[in-house]
Amino acid sequence: MSESCNSRHFSWLMKSCFPNPNDTKSLSQTHILGDQCATTTVSSLPDDLLLECLSRVPPSSLPSISAVCPRWARLLDSSHFLDLRRSYRLLHHSVFAVSATDSGLYAASLRLQTDALWKVAFFLPDNAVSLGNFHGLLFHARLSAVGPKIFIIGRNAMVRYDTWSGTVVPRSAMIFPRKKFAAAVVSGKIYAAGGGPNAVEEYDPGSDTWRVVANAPRRRYGCIGASVDGVFYVIGGLKIGASGNEPSRTTANTEAHVYASSMDLYDVEARGWLRSRAVPGGGCAVAACAAAGHVYVLASHAVELSFWRFDARRKSIGNINANSNNSSSSGNSGFGEWCRLKSPPLPAQVRLDSTVRFSCVGVGEKVVLVQVTGCIDDLLRRSGRSSRGLREGLVLVYDSSGGEWSRAADLPEVIRRAACVSVEC
Repeated sequence: MSESCNSRHFSWLMKSCFPNPNDTKSLSQTHILGDQCATTTVSSLPDDLLLECLSRVPPSSLPSISAVCPRWARLLDSSHFLDLRRSYRLLHHSVFAVSATDSGLYAASLRLQTDALWKVAFFLPDNAVSLGNFHGLLFHARLSAVGPKIFIIGRNAMVRYDTWSGTVVPRSAMIFPRKKFAAAVVSGKIYAAGGGPNAVEEYDPGSDTWRVVANAPRRRYGCIGASVDGVFYVIGGLKIGASGNEPSRTTANTEAHVYASSMDLYDVEARGWLRSRAVPGGGCAVAACAAAGHVYVLASHAVELSFWRFDARRKSIGNINANSNNSSSSGNSGFGEWCRLKSPPLPAQVRLDSTVRFSCVGVGEKVVLVQVTGCIDDLLRRSGRSSRGLREGLVLVYDSSGGEWSRAADLPEVIRRAACVSVEC
């Protein structure tokens, strides 16, 4: 089936799943084989052939297909369907910005190659998800994407948003409540660290279960997660005190600085920690992501931002124990090398203070930086600043091949306090 199949073709597919015995055209497709009678319909095809048919439909038809019957929904939810669409080059990476209200979920998507503007959709959660708690779930939540599914991980709850079917269903919560933690996907599983407990947790989407796999070398609060080549990076944040609830107020400035600019590296396959690394020049890591074999870190130095690239190509370089020289040269000699890049060109009205937050997402060879200020009106009122000309939703794109920044379409106004992630769908 071609990419441009129309609604008439799709209607035939759905009708064939439930053939009408009174339809003479359907009966005309009946073949007499001796004393046996068999009707040729799409629903009569074995799973492998049906998957071949369904995997070729355009993305706009996927929500309708999943609603045809339980069998079709099950096939679309399988890894085989994802693999087939990937083999036919029908999967594309998009940036998703997710925002929630007490009434439902807003999801805005942007494909950098084709879309000039964000596409916004609104979805109601499943009945098992409390509408009253939905807004609270997304506040300070982390997003992780496995294929076309986005897992919204909150402090005490988690839901899964399927970008193909448009459904939102509850999933198992983390074992330990966390706030402002690090999360990333490694080999189809989600890893979470920091934000309270010392334990590192692993989530298996197939069995919908969490388990503890390690203890972190540092207890961080406000950290960021990324992953490359089987390594889970826990970046930045503050030291957590003995109580484990809030950052320690007695921590020395030097120790707090080390936490804010450092990365802990967890080797998922070996179940062990590699040597920690630090962002050259210090600063506080305020956003980070992985793209094209590198970890990109945006660091704040009170009055300016710096943008860094860490060579994380551990398997391709084959130098696990290489030492980082913490230099800012432009060369890439191997795993562990840092390179300072051009800082993002922020508009003059965007000042670097507590009212501005950023989210960083890797999309292929590009890094997307989104200004995701939360509760901006209240923050401005407390700081005494004017809100004229200032709004959240600034989107900048860094092209790693050309080394230049460009500006993409701002987030839609309906998307507030957004959390962002890169999704293959």
